Amino acid sequence: MEDIVSLCKRRGFIWQGSDVYGGMAGTWDFGPLGTTLKKKVTDAWWKYWVEDREDMFGVDAAIIMNPNVWRASGHTETFNDPLIECKECHNRFRADKLGDFPASVTREQIEAAGVKCPKCGKMNWSEIRQFNGMFQTAVGVDEGNIAYLRPETAQGIFTNYKNVVDTIYPDLPFGIAQYGKAFRNEISPRDFIFRSREFSQMEIEYFIDPENWEAEFDKIMGECHDFLENKMGLKPENVHELDVPAEDRAHYSKRTIDIEFDYPIGCEELMGIAYRTDFDLGNIQRESGKNMEYIVKGSDKRFVPHVIEPSIGVERLVMAILTTAYTEDEINGEKRIVLALPEDLAPYRFCVSPLLKNKPELVGKAREVYATLRAKYGNVTWDDSGNIGKRYRKQDEIGTPKCVVIDFDTLEDGTVTVRDRDTTEQVRVKIEEL
Repeated sequence: MEDIVSLCKRRGFIWQGSDVYGGMAGTWDFGPLGTTLKKKVTDAWWKYWVEDREDMFGVDAAIIMNPNVWRASGHTETFNDPLIECKECHNRFRADKLGDFPASVTREQIEAAGVKCPKCGKMNWSEIRQFNGMFQTAVGVDEGNIAYLRPETAQGIFTNYKNVVDTIYPDLPFGIAQYGKAFRNEISPRDFIFRSREFSQMEIEYFIDPENWEAEFDKIMGECHDFLENKMGLKPENVHELDVPAEDRAHYSKRTIDIEFDYPIGCEELMGIAYRTDFDLGNIQRESGKNMEYIVKGSDKRFVPHVIEPSIGVERLVMAILTTAYTEDEINGEKRIVLALPEDLAPYRFCVSPLLKNKPELVGKAREVYATLRAKYGNVTWDDSGNIGKRYRKQDEIGTPKCVVIDFDTLEDGTVTVRDRDTTEQVRVKIEEL
């Protein structure tokens, strides 16, 4: 994990939030390469789940919503984590994360397991209390107008369900997709970008006839594996399913499968697929007085649809991609770090270099090639610093699949050297064939 964090900081993928002021726990800033990687991940998700399908529609809901949304959904009352405090050093922790405990863990269970404070090593625990993880804010000039930063993007989909049906009237089953920021006041953010207070989610609510929920659930589960393994490049042997027992499921879920991944920190949740039944639309119908029923086209059949929700955190997926891509090997006895990203996710597809930066004729030709490739692919970088070997090592670290080098032969025959990141093999290619 330290190697990945170091690479991310050194090469401009991810930095500690507010680092110049000493940082802020649970916040992270994405640098130039990290921003590009993150955008490629969200674009690939959008293309797979929305653009390439006929049954999926997108929304982009507000982050701050009417507080009634969170009362109706149950978040105001039940979006809680068990908080425990060390009486010696006064650090606070999520009690269930101090070991293999359920969310209903008690102080007595923690003491019986001999759990000591991770900070001071003492065992003098407070009673456990429930801590609501939503961030509060005030809307307008009246401080009494309390609202919340959304803890999930899902409710923005549910509150717009009727708008989508009334304007698009899609055939059932259909899905509504959204990605964007979510905020949770984590008691103890940890493990780099795995658990933070501000993050991005990619969520889908797939509206179905409840008679078919099991078949639809299995279908979406298969599509999630296809996306993670064939589009994001995760290794199947590192991806696992956990059927979450009833006592650990969210209050709205009748069935949940967590897809876990073998991170450097251990096997942890990457995403979840939940069968939310008609919990959310039923709550909206009851609390708002608006009819949430779907009328099946060409019939009198009407019902409140049930929902299957595949939900994934962007940062957790980026962390899984970085974990999969990070490798170390040796070339001619020299240690090499390689970020073997899938070509479609790499921040740069090509790096263009003149063999020597003090030869104007090479630099001029290299600039021509650079401009041509940049116009065609967009994500192309230029590098003329240091010798060619150091450039290769730098591009290996940031995951650039191909390095294109313009040398004196280029001026004679119009060919360039193309060096492959993964194999280090070099071939001569005509410029027009790039």
